[in-house]
Amino acid sequence: MPGTREGAAKTVLTNKKKHGEDFYKRIGSKGGANGKGPGYKGGFASDKVGEDGLTGRQRASIAGAIGGFKSRRGPAKKDLEEEIRKVSNE
Repeated sequence: MPGTREGAAKTVLTNKKKHGEDFYKRIGSKGGANGKGPGYKGGFASDKVGEDGLTGRQRASIAGAIGGFKSRRGPAKKDLEEEIRKVSNE
C-alpha cells in the first residue's frame, strides 16, 4: 500500500499516535528555522546579496537553468553560458 492515498492516511494516524497530535506542526516549523532565530530567511529564500552579487532567488533561478540544461531528454541543447546570462539578466 505504499505510495497510495490509503497508505498515507495510515501513516498520518500512526505518526500522530506515536508522536502527538501536533507532530506535523512541529516538524514543519523546523523546516525554515535552521536555528537562526525567528523570521530567518536563508538559502534560496534570502534577499541578501551574497559575495557573488546575487540574491537567493537569482541564485535559485540560475541553478534551475543549469539543471534544466543538463536534462537527459534529448538533443534540444543550447549554450549553457547563454542560458545563464539570460536568466541572470531577468
